[in-house]
Amino acid sequence: MSTIVATLGTDRARRLRAALTALLVAAVALCAPFYFAPFQVFQLTMVLLYAVALAGLNLLVGFGGQISLGHGAFFAAGAYTAAVMLDRYDTGHLATLPVAAAGCFLLGLGFGVPALRLRGLYLALVTLAFAVFLPPLLKRLEPVTGGSMGLTVDKMQPPAWSGLAEDQWTYFVVLTVTAVALLLARNLLRSRIGRALLAVRDNESAAEVMGVRLSLHKTLAFAWSALFAGVSGCVYTWVIGFVSPDSFSFVLSITLLAGLVVGGLASLYGPLLGAAFVMYVPSVAQDISEAAPGVVFGLLIIAVMFVAPTGLAGLAARVRSAAARRSSRTASDADQAPEPEPEPSAPPTPADPAPADAEPVGAPPRTEKE
Repeated sequence: MSTIVATLGTDRARRLRAALTALLVAAVALCAPFYFAPFQVFQLTMVLLYAVALAGLNLLVGFGGQISLGHGAFFAAGAYTAAVMLDRYDTGHLATLPVAAAGCFLLGLGFGVPALRLRGLYLALVTLAFAVFLPPLLKRLEPVTGGSMGLTVDKMQPPAWSGLAEDQWTYFVVLTVTAVALLLARNLLRSRIGRALLAVRDNESAAEVMGVRLSLHKTLAFAWSALFAGVSGCVYTWVIGFVSPDSFSFVLSITLLAGLVVGGLASLYGPLLGAAFVMYVPSVAQDISEAAPGVVFGLLIIAVMFVAPTGLAGLAARVRSAAARRSSRTASDADQAPEPEPEPSAPPTPADPAPADAEPVGAPPRTEKE
């Protein structure tokens, strides 16, 4: 009974700690655009939109056990969908989001077919070929995509009632989209689809014996992952206001995968940490060496992987577990400490000897003759 009560207390404390952490993060996120310069607000906005793409990639790689080096292509598809709608058809910004999401979902659904027969390096090679093939195709479709010159669209303008600057309004819109996307990914992983993905990742044979349809869930993993990447690309068009084929080379796909691994695979917080790494570390590398920023960026990735093999999210979890073990060890040592020995008492003093003529107790009274 005591074990059950202790477990319930631990779960309640964990939930309370998670709720307090979420409230603190939300408060910081809401106050951030009012305390930073416009360029710093822009950087935070880019971190949020990259987190959406990494959350989708995490569904496929971290929880689905598959690998993709072509998510930059899905990112580009979402970005060009929004740009073409804004430039050619003069639609609203928000109207481009569901179209980009649905289009990339269908694209991922069709692209998930090779995942049924390929795995490992072969699947990675096919997805990489898709990322390499798309930019030249976009250059060929000049009447629609603008060719090598790309497309320039208007950025989001804040409404008059908001009283916000353009960068602040864009930040809050992207923050809302990111929060909804991360919540959707969290609920998806806790549903039957998420449990099936974990089963397929751990053991395909056992999952198939349990009734999991491998073909269906592998294809759905690609579709959902492409949807998140398309949403991220659509938001990218809102923020930048310009798209071109050179912005979506295969280097983007490799950078997204590297950011996910650095942030932490199969972690709900890994995409956010990986997005911050993707956004800020190249700037730091550029400041360190203007001649070879790519070399510094690669060395920083190696250093992070050496210090945190499971990613930054795994490093944080290891630090928390180590602190918990140390505190529990300290408490157990305090409980098992030996009790102090009592101080030795003074030796008992011998009783005074009875006088020689003293009568023994209970003796009859003496007579005069005696």
